[in-house]
Amino acid sequence: MTLLTLIPVAVPVLAALAYAAFGWGRATAWISATGAATMLAAAITLAVHSGQAGASAVAGGVLRVDALSAFMLIVIGAVALLATAATPAYFRGEIGARRATARTAARHSVLVQLFLAAMSLAVLAADLGVLWVAIEATTLITAFLVGQRRTKAAVEAAWKYVVVCSTGIALALLGTLLLNYAAHGTGLNLAALTENAHGLDPGVARIAVALLILGFGTKAGLAPLHAWLPDAHSQAPAPVSALMSGVLLSVALYAIMRVKVIADPVLGHGFVRALLAVMALASLALAASLMLAQRDYKRMLAYSSIEHLGLAALGVAIGSPLAIMAALLHVLGHGLTKAVLFLGAGRILQSTGTSRISDVRGLATRGPLLAGCVGLGVLALIGLPPFSLFASELGLVRAGFGAGLGWVTAAALLLVLVIAAALIGHSSRMLLGRSPEGPGAATAPVRVTTVLALTLISGLVACAALGIAAGPLNTLLQDAANLLTGAP
Repeated sequence: MTLLTLIPVAVPVLAALAYAAFGWGRATAWISATGAATMLAAAITLAVHSGQAGASAVAGGVLRVDALSAFMLIVIGAVALLATAATPAYFRGEIGARRATARTAARHSVLVQLFLAAMSLAVLAADLGVLWVAIEATTLITAFLVGQRRTKAAVEAAWKYVVVCSTGIALALLGTLLLNYAAHGTGLNLAALTENAHGLDPGVARIAVALLILGFGTKAGLAPLHAWLPDAHSQAPAPVSALMSGVLLSVALYAIMRVKVIADPVLGHGFVRALLAVMALASLALAASLMLAQRDYKRMLAYSSIEHLGLAALGVAIGSPLAIMAALLHVLGHGLTKAVLFLGAGRILQSTGTSRISDVRGLATRGPLLAGCVGLGVLALIGLPPFSLFASELGLVRAGFGAGLGWVTAAALLLVLVIAAALIGHSSRMLLGRSPEGPGAATAPVRVTTVLALTLISGLVACAALGIAAGPLNTLLQDAANLLTGAP
């Protein structure tokens, strides 16, 4: 069991060492994807084990596996597999266009593997302090990935990311220290804090929890400290944007879930519910207002990430077993869908040389396969059946009205409809119609490699399959929801 638990952290570290030693080439290009597949297999095995044996601590109590951490490992492994499978084709295009070198690809792969290791450590950490360290590590690692292209915009985005997220993480650190004080210095073990939550000092705990949620909410891209996200996601390489949107934001939300379990017994359900509901509605309102007149399709997808993390945060705020199950399913469906869309957007950018919506037209005729995948991805993103985001949003609506939060849920639904209209409007202009004319217009055919096509299709099929029948995930989702709500 110890070895199995270490695999999601150890395998990407070993892959990073391999890239550092041997560089990027034909023989090493697929190490990342192989490692991600191994991580996903280990995550599934851990999920089965946690369902049979319950939570278990390993590595001297430093790591702990339960239903929630096993589910998050599945999210990390699934999105990482899509992103890393598309990476060789992405870098062949970048190197062919002289925008990158083999050395750039090797450095990118080292950082991505360390990024995956840090996220896996965050969801396996048995201690709130270790969780904080792991999330801080993701900031330091991904800052170099955001600025990888070294253009003025990319460097500015990287610095903005570091400054804003460091502010958030500093708030979370202060909250962690205050929570330790509220626990009378008995330590930051998550299981122990949850078990002994009634013994926390309520006054100090209230301040600590507010700081922790604001701090981790920064990394989740929730308002008010969301400003880093559109710039970072739009400037990062496509595989990194897929990982940041599909996984990093969800790992930060996972940290908020862990804090909520500790906070509710001592502060009551209303405190965290109100705080998260306000942040969720603010995030949805922000995304809706800024997507209506959006001119850049990568930034459009970034604002969509703020929307969907806002919806997941609303599910956590509602806090019922149904709401938590819907929020977790939403996290997985969003990760798969957003990976497909960011990888597709990366290929569009490579082929057309522009990220402006107005300069991309007629993709359905110039690249029907890519246009079809992007179009289906947008339909999945706005929550149409049979994709899993439809099922998760339906669950969130039912849970919201059932918990007496009808006006909050209705406001969220209205904002989601506005965002859906903006997404459809912008995307249809890119996919349909005639190609633009005139000097500088992007009219070249948009081709995709076989591997990239299979990657995009696999992500969409997985999202649709989850929407039709979650299957074995139902038990895992139920166990995770019971863990977070205290239900038997």
